[in-house]
Amino acid sequence: MKIVFLDAKTIGDDIDLSAYDALGEVVKYDFSTPEEIPERVKDADIIILNKAPICEQTIGAAKHLKLVCVTATGTNNLDKDYLEKRNIAWRNVAGYSTESVAQHTFAMLFYLLEKLNYYDAYVKEERYVNDTIFTHFAEHFHQISGMTWGIVGLGNIGRRVADIAKAFGATVIYYSTSGKNDQEGYTRVDFDTLLSTSDIISVHAPLSPETEGLMNRTAFTKMKPSAIFLNLGRGAIVVEQDLAEALRQKQIAAAGLDVLCAEPMSPDNPLLSIKDSKRLLITPHIGWASVEARTNLMHIIWNQIKEWERTT
Repeated sequence: MKIVFLDAKTIGDDIDLSAYDALGEVVKYDFSTPEEIPERVKDADIIILNKAPICEQTIGAAKHLKLVCVTATGTNNLDKDYLEKRNIAWRNVAGYSTESVAQHTFAMLFYLLEKLNYYDAYVKEERYVNDTIFTHFAEHFHQISGMTWGIVGLGNIGRRVADIAKAFGATVIYYSTSGKNDQEGYTRVDFDTLLSTSDIISVHAPLSPETEGLMNRTAFTKMKPSAIFLNLGRGAIVVEQDLAEALRQKQIAAAGLDVLCAEPMSPDNPLLSIKDSKRLLITPHIGWASVEARTNLMHIIWNQIKEWERTT
């Protein structure tokens, strides 16, 4: 059996993949363009990928291909109709990064909420040296306890964030984008109520017709001027031009994004013009990527291949 990794670099060089050698011949490519894929998979039995496109143009010549494994939850890059027509199985992975994304949610929040960029610079620029008093609080911040935290997307990650927020003393409310998701222990509200009453709003939803462009100019104008907005779902849930304008007009206090509409970031992204780190924090899609989450991810994929072998 031949296993081909099409974009192994997206997993990271620090993750041990040696267990896959026991499954058969393993070939790893750091990255693969759509033009390179046909030649690289032509004699593959299994391909493992993250973002590489899988369709007739890229795998049409792969006559031995039996299984496609996606090292992510999203599968928009798979032509599932073509895979079904070819009787090629596919697998994706969910739930591997819940703790990692929840942790990153709070890392981003604390950075913005407590103005850590300002206070770090204050000390490192030696303005604290021989200061007049022992403390310095030019930049005000508030505690989470007593705040209302609104969550868009109360799946595994959203529920974990809700649990932690509740432990900090926040009141948690949520909006169901499908209108069908009722979660015991949490208060479901309509979208307008979530926008107007939340001190913190975090998005943990998948991209869907219901969520695409959900956070737009209208939504931001309904939020509190003191509110912090966090997106750890999908980039296209946010209309980035509208968010940039909301930050410039101080319609909201701050925003933290781990996902963008185009990744890597497009040079014409309107958010690039906002350099104030007290108002905007962008991280390069790292919420999912703790060492433990990536190790767990590849362990799940390995088990999926073994399970597939047993059932075929």
